[in-house]
Amino acid sequence: METNNEKKLNRYELTNEILYTGFADFNAAELYAKENNGKLMEVAFKDGNDNPVETSEAGLIEKKLHYFVDAGPEYKFIHSSDEGFKQYADELQKIKAKLTQSPPDERYLANFEIENAEDPIVVLKNDQFESVTSRERSKYLKHANVYEIAVSKPKAQA
Repeated sequence: METNNEKKLNRYELTNEILYTGFADFNAAELYAKENNGKLMEVAFKDGNDNPVETSEAGLIEKKLHYFVDAGPEYKFIHSSDEGFKQYADELQKIKAKLTQSPPDERYLANFEIENAEDPIVVLKNDQFESVTSRERSKYLKHANVYEIAVSKPKAQA
């Protein structure tokens, strides 16, 4: 995988095609596909693997979603673009503010820094806050199956 800095997309070179992932939302992927003669598709990253596999398991295209994680019934991943994310982010900021006013020892006990400010994910376990991670790192957590919208282009076109 390499990152396309211009649009902050991830680029995967496969045998006959180039896949782009990392779109900010479904509409951005749809527009990119249209403007670049690409094909909109859903891909999965499974078993901690960074190799995308074409799928339709999560129904991203039908639901017009760009990202979804399935890590079992007890886990829920809330992307920064999802409804409810702001509520969790606000609570984390309050916790962080309290920690910065506490003795240094306590500040090091819990690190609530968002790993990637551009693409944070709140992880809940049994509806309780567990951690904050990034979209990229979510591929490697909790044996998660990560589904993303992708745009496919033939190698000759890319």
